[in-house]
Amino acid sequence: MEKLEKVFNDIFETNATGNYFAPGRINLIGEHTDYNGGHVFPASITLGTYGLASKREDQLVCLYSENFPEKGVITFSIDELNYEKAHDWANYPKGMIRFLKEAGHLIDSGVNIVFYGNIPNGAGLSSSASIELLTGVILEDLFALSIERLDLVKIGKQVENEFIGVNSGIMDQFAIGMGKKDHALLLDTTTLKYEVVPAIFGEYVVAIMNTNKRRELADSKYNERRGECEEALRRLQTQLAIQTLGELDEVTFLANTELIGDETLIKRAKHAVTENQRTLKARQALQKDDLVTFGELLNASHASLKEAYQVTGMELDTLVTAAQKHPSVLGARMTGAGFGGCAIALVKQTDWQDFVETVSNEYLDKIGYATDIYQASIDDGARKL
Repeated sequence: MEKLEKVFNDIFETNATGNYFAPGRINLIGEHTDYNGGHVFPASITLGTYGLASKREDQLVCLYSENFPEKGVITFSIDELNYEKAHDWANYPKGMIRFLKEAGHLIDSGVNIVFYGNIPNGAGLSSSASIELLTGVILEDLFALSIERLDLVKIGKQVENEFIGVNSGIMDQFAIGMGKKDHALLLDTTTLKYEVVPAIFGEYVVAIMNTNKRRELADSKYNERRGECEEALRRLQTQLAIQTLGELDEVTFLANTELIGDETLIKRAKHAVTENQRTLKARQALQKDDLVTFGELLNASHASLKEAYQVTGMELDTLVTAAQKHPSVLGARMTGAGFGGCAIALVKQTDWQDFVETVSNEYLDKIGYATDIYQASIDDGARKL
């Protein structure tokens, strides 16, 4: 923070009036269930985005990121809040300002903000939602906005969908906005009802393993999988009174696959249904402090994402297989959209060094470039420091 305070001072020739933080997130289990009306089970983590801010006397918004120093200070007026490609990463904060104003919140002067994130680029730990919620808590504080946290979360999603143009669900913003230390959030993505579940791993820690492969395919395949699930649902709805795949249990689904009548669509829908059930079982396992079952559910989740949903790819499969083979690991799976990004594993703390070396060596050997492995703790959501 001292370094960032100096950066702020050098750039804006004034001191920041507040320091803020918004975490990244991991999803423990419940992958590709959010747009299928199922449950997700995310947690906010200690990696995230820091912000220093102060109000200005004029109408200018001046944004600088220590992650993109070559872009310099990006400046625009609070009265000109349209998406501009040239504004690059700053479109995320810009969208937050715009939609907060459109929701009737009074933001009547400009701001200076310095951002710095330690979430690895392209890792799929949701750096964009972290920036959105960070901007939200900064504006909430500087302008004394009266806004419910869930409304701030929804505005973050609105920025992603309507301003940036990414057709994503609400999980990322929800986890980052509502996160609680040592807890995961079991979220019903249809109703937005959620439950705070203790995520106490005892002698185990969560490893985040980055493939270091950018997720080039993720967006196109994401839209493709989404379309396949929507088509499977449409075919099931010819006989079943359901709104989402998340409403089905495995028995009902398996009894009605002939309605879908297409091998690929059946596989996609099967993942959505079974993954949702695994997520509910994961909550029970954590509530009972049954980490062995929880680990088994992680393994089963990855198998389904690999075989039925086909969104893993060689890099993620190599990482997960190497982790699962390690004697101190209870379970491992990819997390995020897939085709690169990250995987997570539940690893015994005392064997951490051996785990990192073993998995890193196997990955380098098979893939030809390195993985980065981090230890993540579950932390509170977006906040003023």
